[in-house]
Amino acid sequence: MSPLELKCFDYILIERPEVSTRRVSARYIPGIDDEELTYTLIHRYGERIPKVEAFAKLVSIIPAINYGLFTKEIRFDFSLDPRDLEFFRDMMEVTARDIFVNRIANPTEFIRPEFVPREVHPGMAEPMAELVPEGVEEEPIDFEPDYGKCAVMLSGGKESLLTYGLMKELGCEVYPFFYNESGAHWHVAIPAYRWFKENEPKTKRVWSNADRLYTFIEKNMKILQNVGKPKAEVYPIRLFFFAGYSFAFLPLIHKYGIGNVLFGNEYDDPRGLTYEYMGIGHYYATYDQSQDFERYMTSWFAERGLGIRQWSAVRPITGLIVERVLYNRYPELFKLQRSCHSVHKEGEDYVPCGKCFKCNGILTFLLANGIDPTLIRYKPEHVEDLARRINEGKIRLDRDELEHSIYLIKRRNPDFPLEGKPHWHVEMLHFDDRNSHFDNIPPEFREGLYRIYEKYTKGCVYLKGERWVRITREDALNGVPEESEEGKTAK
Repeated sequence: MSPLELKCFDYILIERPEVSTRRVSARYIPGIDDEELTYTLIHRYGERIPKVEAFAKLVSIIPAINYGLFTKEIRFDFSLDPRDLEFFRDMMEVTARDIFVNRIANPTEFIRPEFVPREVHPGMAEPMAELVPEGVEEEPIDFEPDYGKCAVMLSGGKESLLTYGLMKELGCEVYPFFYNESGAHWHVAIPAYRWFKENEPKTKRVWSNADRLYTFIEKNMKILQNVGKPKAEVYPIRLFFFAGYSFAFLPLIHKYGIGNVLFGNEYDDPRGLTYEYMGIGHYYATYDQSQDFERYMTSWFAERGLGIRQWSAVRPITGLIVERVLYNRYPELFKLQRSCHSVHKEGEDYVPCGKCFKCNGILTFLLANGIDPTLIRYKPEHVEDLARRINEGKIRLDRDELEHSIYLIKRRNPDFPLEGKPHWHVEMLHFDDRNSHFDNIPPEFREGLYRIYEKYTKGCVYLKGERWVRITREDALNGVPEESEEGKTAK
């Protein structure tokens, strides 16, 4: 398959954004075979925002980053700051590689079989799109960040809820940010949003139709089928959207002088993963949730004159520990979580389906920690049938995390039909160079966070080669992996 065979559009044109006191909008015009389609991307705010055109451009261009593999040109009907253009190009290139490997070469149900390549070479994963702005000129932004203020991007899942609780406890001025992108994801966030709106005056929400724009574009891509299929557990083709969340809030970040943007990205075990496929580097479809992305964004924000730091407070801990800390330390927040691909409405509440990949992971963590799943609206039948679904592979957890969680369940309930295996590092703070470097968390927050985590974990480990070695909290604070060579292996 040549790159041209993946071409779905001759061009995608983004018109100059319109900015008002509470709204940003920009028309998308994909063109193919002399026909133009149009859709207007809208972001709407609940309060007055500063009219910074550079922010409007940034939030408007994010969706197009996903389609560099599939269009010959991406045209911007406006000038771009050279740093913004470089950001777009960098993100388009890494996203194209991730999409090609994880959606096309290893296809999902959405790729038409005739577009699955029989042979793969690295050039096939390079974007075909030429970037054509109206001009390139600097747009300086005047901003002084306050690093005592944190914006937490809240999705309604356990990691973001825990992040809010942690940063609040550490004394930060915390702004809960909810992004309503007009898709089913918003159902997941509704229980949390209702609570925060009632109890946290700094809560902010941005409404957008970004999800509908993605669906509109993808329904017109010849390589895809069944776009819009209900209850799908993956997106058809797009893999880059987290920057869209943070950029949507730039007007509010600017208005309130916020210096930290936090996403709830927990620990992923890199062992056994190559991060390369047939000579193509990739991130297993999660670049915009990776340590590398957070570092890129912090560096880019600095270069752009904003100085915002993007990071994750829960990166050193596994999902099992996230659930444990959230339940024991912030029980009110725990009850708000809805981690599910198919949340649906029952009465006035939104409840999990209890059967999807996400639900199976959450149920496993809850039972391993001895937590009653009905507290967050799971039903007894969801628990009764869990072992069968795990046995059928309907769960996506790191191997050690799954085996250790089942081991803990079995200790609590000898009648549980599956056998696990202990991997005690799962209950520790993890550090490694790829997914959890020592300096990911800003220095002023590290000790406070680690002191909280220590009450629910069994120490710290560092990954040397394929082996976990124990390190001290001082090692973790100061980043001295050499000292860990004398440490003991954590089984």
